[in-house]
Amino acid sequence: YDGKGYPEGLKGKEIPLSASIISVADSFDAMTTDRPYRKALTREEALLELKRCSGTQFDPDVVKVACKALLQQI
Repeated sequence: YDGKGYPEGLKGKEIPLSASIISVADSFDAMTTDRPYRKALTREEALLELKRCSGTQFDPDVVKVACKALLQQI
């Protein structure tokens, strides 16, 4: 989100909304799924990580909506 991404270095609203949504969803899924090299994070830990990276790695508006939607599922 901050322009440091690959391959084109897009930042902010230059990044298509669909790509921002997929990025948050994919990251949440990756964090909450067991991997051979690490255990899954809890839902709460993953939400905290999304919030921590909001504005740098992720679109803050997308993170806000995703967190709200995921918290409603609890």
